[in-house]
Amino acid sequence: MTRPLMACPASILLFALSIPAAGQSLFEDPETAVAPRVGPSHQQQQPPADPSVIVVRPELTDEQLADLYMVRKDYREASLVYKRLADQNPRNPVYLNKLGISLHQQAALAMALKYYERASKADPSYADAQNNIGTIWYQRKRYGKAIKAYQKAIGIRNDMAVLYSNLAYAYFGDKKYEQAIGSFRQALALDPQLFEHNSSRNGSLLQDRSVSDRGRFYYLLAKSFAEAGNLERCLIYLRKAKDEGYKELNAAKSDPAFAAVLKDPAIQEVFITKPQ
Repeated sequence: MTRPLMACPASILLFALSIPAAGQSLFEDPETAVAPRVGPSHQQQQPPADPSVIVVRPELTDEQLADLYMVRKDYREASLVYKRLADQNPRNPVYLNKLGISLHQQAALAMALKYYERASKADPSYADAQNNIGTIWYQRKRYGKAIKAYQKAIGIRNDMAVLYSNLAYAYFGDKKYEQAIGSFRQALALDPQLFEHNSSRNGSLLQDRSVSDRGRFYYLLAKSFAEAGNLERCLIYLRKAKDEGYKELNAAKSDPAFAAVLKDPAIQEVFITKPQ
C-alpha cells in the first residue's frame, strides 16, 4: 500500500493520500484550476470600525500560497502552484523539490521522483532532495537504492538526525538489523528527542516510518535507547515490543546493550510472563 510522507512521532506513520480521479490531469491550466490567490483583490473586506485606521492585508506570494495548500493537505492545488513556480524557475531546487513532495502526497511516485532528481541535479548540495529520492525507493521496498540515496544525503549533510533515522529504517527494511541499530544510535546522538517532535524542515524533507515487523522494530528502538542511556524510552519500546508479541524479547537479558538498564524494576517487569 502506498503511503504519503512527513515527519511524525515514533509511532508507525500512516498517510492519507489524495489520489486524482481517473482521467483527471495532475496539471491542469493553473488559471482555471488553482483557487483564487489570497489577497486584497480576492477578499471581501469589511470596512474598519474607525475610518482613520488603514488595514493592510498583504497578498501571499505563490510559494506561500502553495505552502498553505500543503498545510491544508490540498496537495493537488499545491502541485499546480509549485508547477508554475518550477516552470518559471527551472533551476530552483526548492521549487522542484516541493513540487515533488506535493506529487508524492498524491501517490504520483514516478513524477515525484523526476522532480526530486531535477532538484538534486540543479543543486547537488541540496540534501533534502536526495533524502526524498530515498523515500521513493523506501516506499517501493527497493531498500538497497533507498540506503544509497540516504547515504548520499548524509554525505552532503552529516549533521541531520532525520537522515540517519531514515537510513536506519531502510536498513531495517533490508533486514540489516545491526546497521539499523548503528544508524539509530547516530540519529539519537544528534537529536535525543528525535521521536518526540516533528523533524521536517519547512516541509522540504520527508520521512517514512512505516514498517512491517513492528515487534522487532520496537525491540531495536529499545536497544538503541538503552545504549544511549535513556531508560524511559527504552522501557516504552520494550513494552511495545512485548505488546506486539515479539518472541525474542528475552534476548535482551544477555545482550550487553541492555546491561545498564536490566536492574531497573520496571525493565525486569517487562520480562515477566503473566498467566493466561
